Amino acid sequence: MSIAIATTTVSGDLISKFDKIADAGFQNVELNEYDFIGFNGSAGDVAALAKDRGINIQLLQPFMDLEGFSGEAKTRAFDRLEQKLDLMRALDTRLLLVCSNCDQHASGRSEDIVSDLYELASRAQKKDVRIAYLALPWAAHITTELQAYEMIKQIDHPNLGLCINSRLTLGDGSRPARIREVDGKYVFHVQLSDMLRTNNDLPILSNQFGVLPGQGNLNISGLVRLLINCGYTGNWSSSDVGSRRSFDNGTTVATDAFRALVNVLDDVRSNTPNANFNIPRLAERVYASGFEFIEFAVDSESRDTLISLLTSLRFRKERHHLTKSVELWRQGSINIVVNSDKEGYARQAFDKHGATVCDMGLRVQDAGKTVERAMTLGSPEFSQALGTGELNIPAIKGVGGNVVHFIDEKSDLHHVWDIEFEPTVIEDIKQPAGLRRIDHVALTMRYDEMQSWLLYYTTTFEMEKTSIVDVVDPSGIVASQAIRSPEGEVRLNLNGVAGSNTIGGNFLTDSVGAGVQHIAFLTDDIFETSSLLAEADFQRLEISPNYYSNLQNELGLSAELVQQLQAGNILYSRHDDGEYFQIYSQSIFSGLFFEVVERRNRYDGYGAENAPIRLAAQAQIKLNQKAATT
Repeated sequence: MSIAIATTTVSGDLISKFDKIADAGFQNVELNEYDFIGFNGSAGDVAALAKDRGINIQLLQPFMDLEGFSGEAKTRAFDRLEQKLDLMRALDTRLLLVCSNCDQHASGRSEDIVSDLYELASRAQKKDVRIAYLALPWAAHITTELQAYEMIKQIDHPNLGLCINSRLTLGDGSRPARIREVDGKYVFHVQLSDMLRTNNDLPILSNQFGVLPGQGNLNISGLVRLLINCGYTGNWSSSDVGSRRSFDNGTTVATDAFRALVNVLDDVRSNTPNANFNIPRLAERVYASGFEFIEFAVDSESRDTLISLLTSLRFRKERHHLTKSVELWRQGSINIVVNSDKEGYARQAFDKHGATVCDMGLRVQDAGKTVERAMTLGSPEFSQALGTGELNIPAIKGVGGNVVHFIDEKSDLHHVWDIEFEPTVIEDIKQPAGLRRIDHVALTMRYDEMQSWLLYYTTTFEMEKTSIVDVVDPSGIVASQAIRSPEGEVRLNLNGVAGSNTIGGNFLTDSVGAGVQHIAFLTDDIFETSSLLAEADFQRLEISPNYYSNLQNELGLSAELVQQLQAGNILYSRHDDGEYFQIYSQSIFSGLFFEVVERRNRYDGYGAENAPIRLAAQAQIKLNQKAATT
């Protein structure tokens, strides 16, 4: 059992598609005929190009509108088939995908369709070719895989089998058990693609492209497991997935597809004894138990801006690096690293993006195995020259080149602050603001990158995902999706923006790429923290008084509580018995900001209903700043 990818999934011309597919780790490909037609060369040339890159053309697709015709239309259909079979021989492939007829003029009589499919199989046998028949929901007569299966089983020809497409099988809300009676010997090919659902969890079933396994809501693992138990021994392909013209013109799509397929098949392999996939063996999925640090890349000017904000949040500079211009600012278990060194990766990140979060450290059980799993799934390892006495902390480059380091307690890694840093003399000890740990980190990216980030985190770590929520920005829509470790120690909000007019879009434009836009700190008492921040001259985001009037009317809060909230520009959310409080800082560095939150009674969300209020307040500041300069 090997994995493949359809050429339609990747952007570019055929040669660049083959290059990206091979570089991603695939050895098999579904060749779409339109990619061949657009290629200026013979079928033999295409076969040679694939072979040179170690790629096997596993299947040619699609052949449309064959069965059910009569007279001259039938003759033309089978003439086209003969040409297609000859093309397959020249391409050195032996499997043809045939889709059920969508022409409404075709006969719907079962005996006519069975007769034509038998003729199809017989002609394929003469050319040493097999047929994988795919039922399309929008076809004229054969619209489900079960209808197709009954006919294929009736014909019982060794050269005719079924193609199962996960999106078409599960996309109407069906469960994998729908095909539990299918005999695997009649299944010749399986295409795996997922489907996104609407905010109210309704499936969308239409003639549209899907997304990669794990990026949507379908039970892909359950389908794979059922097919194996039914006796299927063929290949698994990432197909029926629309080509996302992503930020590196398709390379990421191929890498994502490899990551998605290997991940879902490895999950099945771990608890299905008879699963025998020809894929790399993965280290166990990683449990991230917290954020160890967030590192900022700054120069001397932006360092002063960041330090001023951290000071107003009552962080203290506790350590500085032995040999570099790197400082550790700390409060509770929160470690903020401020890197203004003029050498190394942080400086490169600053030169490319400006002042930015350049690195993130996660606490894991085994840092080495974490990197091993991530690299097997296609993430490149990160390394840079080490100075005297510095630890070699395992790290990878995530989506877009962002670096993630891993800290465990199996080695000296968790002693990094004692080994590489020395204490700073603290002359003026002030009371902390009660910030205990990092609650969540929000990353902003272009919308077409969002699914890559999601796949990266959910395949590498033990992460749960929520449904995508559309957040209304004053200048557009932002798609937001939250992911978290099972116990909530690591929470990430992925925010995808489609244009440059939104707050997030401006952040991307100004910082030249995706990245961390805000960091939320957790407190146990939002009102005490708010009071301490006020004493430290913390510059918070001002919220419209209309918000608080509406809050009292909508939720029936006491006048006293609303007055407290308004006095501190504190946002409030309530779900069932859970309550959530939020304070935002004003923005620095073209859009980066901090948040202080309190969760009560196991509130598990992020105050999504308050996001438009925060965005409107931030937009108003930008308008005021623009007016002041004109």
